Amino acid sequence: MRTPLDVNTLASGLAAPWRQVDVVDETGSTNADLLARATGGENIAGKVLFAEFQNAGRGRHGRRWTAPPRSQLIVSFGVDTAGVPTDTWGWLPLATGLAIVDAVGEVCDVDAGLKWPNDVLVGPPESAGKLAGILAEMAPTQVVVVGLGLNVTLTVEEAPDPRATSLAQQGAPAVDRNHLAPVLLRRLAARIESWRTGDPSLAADYRARSVTIGNQVRASLPGDRSVEGVAESVDDLGRLVIDTGGERVRVSAGDITHLRPLGS
Repeated sequence: MRTPLDVNTLASGLAAPWRQVDVVDETGSTNADLLARATGGENIAGKVLFAEFQNAGRGRHGRRWTAPPRSQLIVSFGVDTAGVPTDTWGWLPLATGLAIVDAVGEVCDVDAGLKWPNDVLVGPPESAGKLAGILAEMAPTQVVVVGLGLNVTLTVEEAPDPRATSLAQQGAPAVDRNHLAPVLLRRLAARIESWRTGDPSLAADYRARSVTIGNQVRASLPGDRSVEGVAESVDDLGRLVIDTGGERVRVSAGDITHLRPLGS
């Protein structure tokens, strides 16, 4: 049985930057909901919205995703960007991925890695499965809405994509989402604070958990263009640095359509 999220448990001990937590049984998209609230004039900075089920969940470039109710942690939150240089906003989804890695390591003892720019992977490099995905979108205010879907009890049969995995599939003992979610919020708060203050440990920790850096990759760009080479690093603005052999090309998450291992 998949236990429902308890909003009182999630809100207990809530700390900055979080101001409010809501849980809904079903919605189209938690990101879309927060963006609509912002468009309607609500200050969504620090607001957190969990959903037990999304019927119109989406990833980057509008890619659809669906999973059974209560099989994931589905959450979106508003991050106030006031006072933070615009060119560092690309680090928000990267910081979010790092917080997911922190949380599943703490609660489930699962060793996850980060595929630039928005995937959390687990398992051997040659067969790593996608544990979580992240989507960041700009609200019509100085707030970025970040959404994530973390697979908790999703089974092989339930997964809409054969590349997907879950904490349960990785052998984690029965995971109480009401325990995991507050840890995730705490870890998100810490990583977002590091981003806000320009703490260099954020980039250092991300690079240490990256499964992209050091590999041969192909970055597909709009207009049937691509960049191929070694993923050398992630720079201080969150861009992937690719060494083509003749030059170093920096690509942002908004620049690419796909990032895949070279030869795949």
